[in-house]
Amino acid sequence: MRKIEHIGIAVNNLEQSNELFRKLIGKKHFKTEIVEGEAVETSFFQVGETKVELLQATNENSAIAKYLTKKPEGVHHIAFDVEDIYKEVARLKGEGFEILNETPKEGADNKLVVFLHPKSTNGVLIELCQEKS
Repeated sequence: MRKIEHIGIAVNNLEQSNELFRKLIGKKHFKTEIVEGEAVETSFFQVGETKVELLQATNENSAIAKYLTKKPEGVHHIAFDVEDIYKEVARLKGEGFEILNETPKEGADNKLVVFLHPKSTNGVLIELCQEKS
């Protein structure tokens, strides 16, 4: 793992949260994107080398919508940038971590992503992400 790529924050209202984080960070988000496969709309803020990703559900069946029925808005996941997502998945599986999707899928911001189950990571949803070539 090379660095923390982003911190994902689940929100109920992306427009209101964009304004809140604009005030907090001192600059506007640099992009929004809908990820159909995850049923989310995302918004990204750059903070140094790390990003903050706001996530709003686009329908009630999305993982973010389900998350927000159980928990309040807040940190949803921490994403780590990896050089080779396939090797990293194999390494982590060998170390005993529970992988939610062993085959990388398309995520936001031109990334391939894999998630680790929070049961195996002290309750924190971990995302591995690799820039698509």
